Amino acid sequence: MILVDVDSVEMFRPDRALFEDVSITISTGDRIGVVGINGTGKSTLLRVIAGRTAPEGGTVTPGSGVRLSMLDQEDDLPAGTVLDAVRGDGGGGEGEASWEAESVLTKLGMGDKFDRSTDALSGGEKKRVALAKALVAPSDLLILDEPTNHLDLDGIAWLEDFLAAYRGGLLLVTHDRHVLDRVTTRMLELDRGTSHVHDGSYDSYLAAKADRATAAADADAIRRNLARSELEWLRRGAKARTSKPKYRVAAAKALIAERPEGPARPADLHLEFPTPRLGDVVIELTGVEAKAPNGATILDGVDLMLDPRERLGIVGPNGAGKTTLLDLMAKRTQPVGGSVNWGSTVELGYYRQLGAGLDQNARVREVIAGPDRKPDWTDARLLESFWFDKDAQWAQLSTLSGGERRRLELLTVLASKPNVLLLDEPTNDLDLETLRSLEDFLEDWPGAVVVVSHDRAFLERVVADALILDGSGSAVRFPGGFNAWDEHRRAEAAAAAPGGSAKSAKSGANKPKKAKAPGARSSSTINHEIRQADKDIARLTKKRDRLTAELVDAGTDHDAIAAAGAALAEIETELAAVEERWLALAEEQEGA
Repeated sequence: MILVDVDSVEMFRPDRALFEDVSITISTGDRIGVVGINGTGKSTLLRVIAGRTAPEGGTVTPGSGVRLSMLDQEDDLPAGTVLDAVRGDGGGGEGEASWEAESVLTKLGMGDKFDRSTDALSGGEKKRVALAKALVAPSDLLILDEPTNHLDLDGIAWLEDFLAAYRGGLLLVTHDRHVLDRVTTRMLELDRGTSHVHDGSYDSYLAAKADRATAAADADAIRRNLARSELEWLRRGAKARTSKPKYRVAAAKALIAERPEGPARPADLHLEFPTPRLGDVVIELTGVEAKAPNGATILDGVDLMLDPRERLGIVGPNGAGKTTLLDLMAKRTQPVGGSVNWGSTVELGYYRQLGAGLDQNARVREVIAGPDRKPDWTDARLLESFWFDKDAQWAQLSTLSGGERRRLELLTVLASKPNVLLLDEPTNDLDLETLRSLEDFLEDWPGAVVVVSHDRAFLERVVADALILDGSGSAVRFPGGFNAWDEHRRAEAAAAAPGGSAKSAKSGANKPKKAKAPGARSSSTINHEIRQADKDIARLTKKRDRLTAELVDAGTDHDAIAAAGAALAEIETELAAVEERWLALAEEQEGA
């Protein structure tokens, strides 16, 4: 059954096309992920398909009698209680509808707030209620814009299972790569006004995009070869060209002037900012206590010592105190008990979940320059390297997409040159290319990083240890990063289930971390050295293979054989030393 037919749809911004000629047919059982860099119009396209925004060109034709349910980034909740908002019945719903609303709210972490007024909810709570409302409504087509924002890990896992079992059509924008890879069967990519449809899930889209880039590079190579031959012909001089038709001269000049369309962004995100030296003392929490606004204790006697090379992920259910803990580290709040001590060399950078409260009427270039000076060429260069072109630099913040505003906030944090980064849900609203660049940057950044995130792929790549908040006030440090902790808790859950055993809880999982022995190095520091050793091994292996090939090509040239052989022996010795270092570091990590 055709749910909606989209034919040649287009939308524009004042200065450019947002997207043009987008055509796609969505049928029952289709599961489509929409991807593209921030500002390409993903949210706008979803609203157009849902009928909430009229297209400026083209048509959107819904199927007869199709029931559509949508989670929009701009959704507002009706006045009343949380349960009434999800049921959508003004309080009169009973029976199965009420049971389903209660069940979904509970799975999304709102089980204790059925009777709370929607006006009294936080921003994250409102998003979870809006998601529950979209999921509970009867639908043939479900359209979701960033549904994993503001969910904890258990909520995301439940949502993933829900979407995998959903029988209707699904149209989804999300930065969660695990969700995309599991629940989608097609990907719709928006790229500078054009669109591309890829069959398969997220990994298939990545492969197709890489193939497209390779094909473009091959076509450009052919064009350059033709241009060289034409240029050579043009340079023979006017006399030699007199017998050539004039159109041939014009065609040659056009070929030389032609430039293929490059990638949507010219290079990786520029994240090479100066980092002040960080001393041995970073941030130390001793017996810290904190309370929620309702007076409940959310942190109780928390001890934590950050390492100069810290890579710590803070995980736990919503309401467990993760953001409160970051606020304490960032000097935004004071503990009700215990103490927080900062090293004298610490320069904090705090990327907040709710944003920096920037003036929406300000222009992008004014924000990066700050209130005390006028923007200059250095600001323009910095913004261009951060994917804000000349037009975007003059745009008011109110005209930017949510992801573009978040990228600007990230730039303002990094441009302050911190050596301690506190990141609260950094993946929300950022596009996948920005996320990959941020992950690469954090891998080798010389400062300390503490991150609160529910993005499993981000945690897997970035953190070395996990700090587990269980909602009762305790905080337990767990070695080995997110994957080790996730395996441990899954094994414990399997052991606690009927038919489980205590043995299964121990297999393949680390135990919570004990106090570090005096003089022992943190797992963050060791992990950094292991990653560096991995890079050295890859570099030396490439050199060894090249020298081996040179030996084969040398034939009977004894001088070339001797030179290549000596260099190969030197590389083999260096490679063996690095491999020994890697093994020693791996053993040290096991004991850390």
